[in-house]
This record gives sequence, C-alpha cells and structure tokens, in this order.
Amino acid sequence: MCEQEVILIYLVNNNLVMTVKNLVKKFFQKDTAADKKEIREEDSTERIQVATCALLLEVANSDDEFSDIERDSIIQTLKRDFNLSDEYAEELVELSDKKRKESIDLWQFTHLINEHYSLEEKIKIIEMVWKVIYADGKLDKHEDHLAHKLSSLLKLNHKQLIDAKLKVRDGEGSE
Repeated sequence: MCEQEVILIYLVNNNLVMTVKNLVKKFFQKDTAADKKEIREEDSTERIQVATCALLLEVANSDDEFSDIERDSIIQTLKRDFNLSDEYAEELVELSDKKRKESIDLWQFTHLINEHYSLEEKIKIIEMVWKVIYADGKLDKHEDHLAHKLSSLLKLNHKQLIDAKLKVRDGEGSE
C-alpha cells in the first residue's frame, strides 16, 4: 500500500468517524434539551440553597460570635426546610461560607432568591433567619439590624418581618 492510499483510507475513516459522531450527537440532542432544563432547575435549586445558607451564615456571624448552637441550628433548618441529608447540609454550609466570604455584599444572594422565590417562600427564608438569630436564646442588635436589612432586600414589608419574628420567637415556627 502506498502513502497516498493510506492517507485516503485515513480521510475516509476520519470522515466516517466524524459523521457517526454527528449522528449520535443529533440523536441525543432532543433528550439533551429536556435534560438541560432539568439540569438548569437543579442548578437553580442548588444556587438558591447556597444563597439562603449564605444569608443564614451572615446572620449567625453578624454578632461576631458564631456558636456551635447557631451552626447546628443552620444545619437542622437546612435539612428540614430543603429536605437535605446530614452530609449534603454540611457540604452546603462549607460551600456557602466560602461564597459568603468571597462576596462583597448580600445583594447577589437576595437577588437570586427574589428571581426564583414567591412571597411565601421568601417569608419562609426570613423565618429561617429568625430561627438562627434565636438559636442562642438572645437577640443581638446587629442580628436584628441584619434581619431588617435582609427583609428589605427580599422585598418584604415590615409587617411580614415582624410576623415571622413573632412566629419564631413564640415557637409557632418550630417543628
């Protein structure tokens, strides 16, 4: 076999391989569109969980005392409200803390929540905030200020903030 024949065979085989790859790609393209939507939804859910957890961590750290009680409260709240395993909740806290420390403000987290959550879901988040605040049995002025700030960023009114606070403080929000 001469060199020209080898090159011709290579080109034919290479084109055949490329054609087969394109056919396979086209065959799965329809499924991929549905899968991409599902992946986007999963990605969106995870990003919202990270955002929510970052807000809870910010609240817990706002009084410069991040206690084990507050950490446990965050993990238990995430597990219950997002239906997470112990392991995933721990990983979520680690990732969210990293994202929180890298961020320059809280807007990126609240903006994401505002884009994807209903009013009721945002009220649920502010209830989670109050659960973390009251986890150590005391309300620090920095925590209270941050809860008000988050309420504003989440586009909740004062009554919704106070109703959530009273619900948690009076034990109606615990399960």
